[in-house]
Amino acid sequence: MSKFAERLKYLRTEAGLTQVQLAKALDGQITNSAIWLWELGKRVPNLDAAILLAQYFNVTLDYIAGLEDD
Repeated sequence: MSKFAERLKYLRTEAGLTQVQLAKALDGQITNSAIWLWELGKRVPNLDAAILLAQYFNVTLDYIAGLEDD
């Protein structure tokens, strides 16, 4: 599993959200099927989606991408 996949799943579950709830919280800008594929490591998000997720979870892009640990 990629570091991004691990981080996304961790952030989502720590927030107490399902994949569907996260997709809805992002106003439909990202689908729950995209989140599912990212968490499985089968796909990677484009830069805009990664930025949106980082902003939503209030973390840096480097963190969610697995480039830093803090």
